[in-house]
Amino acid sequence: MSSNTFGKILSVTTFGESHGPAIGCVIDGCPPGLALEADDFRVDLDRRATGRSRHTSQRRETDDIEILSGVYEGLTTGTPIALLIRNVDARSKDYGNIVDTFRPGHADYAYWQKYGIRDPRGGGRSSARETTMRVAAGTVAKKWLAEHFGIEVHAHLAQIGDVVPRGFDPAAIETNSFFWPDADQVPELEAYMDALRKSGDSVGARVTVIASDVPPGWGEPIYGKLDGDLAAAMMSINAVKGVEIGDGFAVVTQNGSVHRDQMTADGFTSNHAGGVLGGISTGQAVVASMAFKPTSSILVPGHSIDKAGNPVDVVTKGRHDPCVGIRAIPIAEAMMALVLMDHALRHRAQCADVGPVSPRIPGSVTEGTP
Repeated sequence: MSSNTFGKILSVTTFGESHGPAIGCVIDGCPPGLALEADDFRVDLDRRATGRSRHTSQRRETDDIEILSGVYEGLTTGTPIALLIRNVDARSKDYGNIVDTFRPGHADYAYWQKYGIRDPRGGGRSSARETTMRVAAGTVAKKWLAEHFGIEVHAHLAQIGDVVPRGFDPAAIETNSFFWPDADQVPELEAYMDALRKSGDSVGARVTVIASDVPPGWGEPIYGKLDGDLAAAMMSINAVKGVEIGDGFAVVTQNGSVHRDQMTADGFTSNHAGGVLGGISTGQAVVASMAFKPTSSILVPGHSIDKAGNPVDVVTKGRHDPCVGIRAIPIAEAMMALVLMDHALRHRAQCADVGPVSPRIPGSVTEGTP
């Protein structure tokens, strides 16, 4: 299997390369009757786009989306939705010096070993340009989840290098180019990133995504666990090297008396489990975090080899992100939304006859650690 498709009832197939003529996706399984037009995609595509601040790649794509099928008179028809975005600002000449070499820390060598051929222009299929179509597909899922369940999906940058938020104000996240929850720290981050960019180096980041008002009961008990599918979806994002659900690796130092999310008639007292128990949603907020590695496309020379096996020093020029986590916010939201919508449809297919089950514990945290 080539594995360019994910999801079971709601499935998404992406196609295209970073410097090809276009990128696109096919969304299959979306129910009919959802209002959808090209303008619906604009906000999230702009949030993911390069060239919007000096702290991201300066490639400038218009990301104008074309709806090729699956929508009639503004409504989804239940048939496959095909979306296309044409690449208009590819600069392939920037990659002429790496045609015969493998960039350390990139997928170049791995692709070469797998396929015996690779597209060196911008990383080809391994480029983060592919995630543009995930964001487009996620727009559909976010809209459907909001209309049918009132679910909202929001992400934020939770760490850059060794810098962490000193406060948390949800209203601040969309007011700065870092999607950072503490507005007072933005000047500090600006200076940090300016110094990093001037040094020619890069840094990693942590992104946290939260889905609120997720009903209980979504997910499967063994294979197809909600948190398992979320972890796989988040790990499929370029540069992600670690995923946590809820408290994640912090549970190692917790006692059971602390970690267990105790229940009352008024709600859960904490959400250390991240809204999932036994692979099934509890009705609490679903919380996932991911660690993004620092990009290896940097001006600092690195040792590698060429196709003939000769040693070379590699300096990657071109337009690259000094911190890829900054643009990952809408990507993380998209993957969360797509997994949740797929599980919503899977739950409806198997358990629609079950109906409401009592008692129903409110999902909000009443005390303790959120």
